[in-house]
This record gives sequence, C-alpha cells and structure tokens, in this order.
Amino acid sequence: MILKPFLEANRIEAGCDEVGRGCLAGPVVAAAVILPADYSNPWINDSKKLGKKQREDLIEEIKDKSLAWQIAEASVAEIDKINILNASFLAMTRAVQGLGLLPEHLLIDGNRFKSALTIPFTCIIKGDGKYANIAAASILAKVHRDKFMETLAEEFPHYAWERNAGYPTKAHRSGIETHGACIWHRTSFRLLKEQIMLEL
Repeated sequence: MILKPFLEANRIEAGCDEVGRGCLAGPVVAAAVILPADYSNPWINDSKKLGKKQREDLIEEIKDKSLAWQIAEASVAEIDKINILNASFLAMTRAVQGLGLLPEHLLIDGNRFKSALTIPFTCIIKGDGKYANIAAASILAKVHRDKFMETLAEEFPHYAWERNAGYPTKAHRSGIETHGACIWHRTSFRLLKEQIMLEL
C-alpha cells in the first residue's frame, strides 16, 4: 500500500514523529521530513513494520528525495526534568526548527502535540502508517536512535542495547539487576524506580 503524500494539497507539509518514548535508557529522538507533493514509494511505511535492513536502505532515498529533513533529540536529563511526553514534543519542535525549509503545516504522529512553534498542525493517530512524510520521519528517527544505542552498548555492554535499543526487555532488566543503572538510564521512569527499589 502506498501511503498518502499529503493531508492537503498545495501547501508545504512536514511529517513529524519520535522514537524511544517507551525506553528505559537513552534520549528520545524525533525527525521532521518535507517530501515533494508527488513523492511516491511503496516501501515507505511505519518504521515498526519494516526490518532493520529495509529501514537502513531507505535512509539515503529519504534524505535525497526530501525537500528538507532534520533529526533532533531530547536528552535523558531533559526527559527526567520535564517528563517523556514533553521531551518528545521538545525533540519534534527541535527537528522542525532545524529544517532548511519553513513548513506551512505539520503532520504529527499521535493524538496530541504542544510546542512554542506558531505553525499550524494536525495530530494523526497512527499517522506513520497513513502519510509518507510521517513514515519517513519515523524511519530517520528510528535508524538514528538505534545506531546511537548500538554505539552506547560498546561502552555499556551489560544491557544488550545493541539488541533492545533501551527498551525494557528481559536482558536489559537483568543487566540493571546485576550491574545497576547507569548515566543513560531515565531515573524518573516508574518501571526503573520499581526495579531499583526491588534491589535495595
């Protein structure tokens, strides 16, 4: 199925999505992508529905064919300070601010968005499976964050981040139980707090 190229024709729309909200460790990463109105690629889809190689194969295509793209993040410290939802909004805001082309409208994956941006927006539930620009943003964010967590795993090998990207898998939680949390863990997360309390 080919995803829709736009919500409304004749305006510059940027698709926005984030990755990593449900993780116990690492930053939340967002991307914003502006695609040409006539862009069409049957392989572009929600990043969760694509395999790792498929996502990586699409990266250069997205960067090359888009009118503008940007990847941004909110740090672990910011997540712990303002909570993961607001940090996700912050990362998406930064991605939009970094675009080389000013969008006239934003398509946001999800059911809500809050930002200091004055650009009008539309929230679309499961938008990464409906609109090509949101799907492209999800792919950029996912590949970027996965590679970042793989790099961190070399320095912090106890949590299997090269396989779980910071999500609370059995291997990750076992690593926390054995070695404790590290500087990349989100200490404000209830699941992490509960696990730390169990160890005391």
